[in-house]
Amino acid sequence: MRIFVAGATGLIGRRLAGLLVAEGHHVVGLTRSPQRAAWLRALGAVPAVADAHDRAAVMKEVANAAPEVVVHQLTDLSAGDPRANAALRKAGTRNLVDAAMAAHVPRMVAQSIAWAYEPGAAPASEQTPLDLHAPEPRHTTVSGVAALEAAVSEMPEWVVLRYGSLYGPGTWYARYGLYAREAHAGQLGVDDNVTSFLHVEDAAAAAAQALSWPSGTVNICDDEPASAREWVPAFCRSIGAPPPAEAPRGPRDGWARGADNRHARADLRWQPCHPSWREGFAHL
Repeated sequence: MRIFVAGATGLIGRRLAGLLVAEGHHVVGLTRSPQRAAWLRALGAVPAVADAHDRAAVMKEVANAAPEVVVHQLTDLSAGDPRANAALRKAGTRNLVDAAMAAHVPRMVAQSIAWAYEPGAAPASEQTPLDLHAPEPRHTTVSGVAALEAAVSEMPEWVVLRYGSLYGPGTWYARYGLYAREAHAGQLGVDDNVTSFLHVEDAAAAAAQALSWPSGTVNICDDEPASAREWVPAFCRSIGAPPPAEAPRGPRDGWARGADNRHARADLRWQPCHPSWREGFAHL
């Protein structure tokens, strides 16, 4: 297939581009960095250099690529600014969807997140509404997610992948990542908030498999949602950090409920290589 990967040199995009090239697809990779174009060529992909905020440039690159599928892996997280990431989810997705529609691309696969659901007691399924009435600063993130998903669903065929919190090489949970530094400094909090994790390699593999999935939203996360009381000590052990301090129990944030992956597992036959963060953390 001819596949256009937006965000092809990002955390997931670079792994996905490699997978797709290895499977024999013709891959055009969008990056805003001219310096990374050479890396895409070496990988076997065709680079397209443009900023996703530049509507005219995105329209031109998608038209030139004439893809059968557009895969949306755009993020803006390098500075850790949720406002910048939400702005890209809104404007960048709008540009990408309009470009795909103008080029008569029938299908889009897009990255979203699995922690934008409204508060509840149990891990959220895909039928759980998004937390659209959340206060700031969470509202900024959720509104960006809602705008992305609404735009993508305008495509004739579409799949939205609601990823769990990514860990593994290059992520904030990597051995020398942001949360590892916080753990070594004794600053990683222990509470009852629940997280659903996802290894970054499983995230890329799911995007490749989703090329043939039916339209809809899919939670892509591991099998074991866990509270910080469970995963933080294990994470600290895996990276050689001191154990976290004991913290009193208290009510969790209602939205920090984790996500349910049964649809991906049972209906779509998705099988993560890392079904639990327990095993995954042990190899950090």
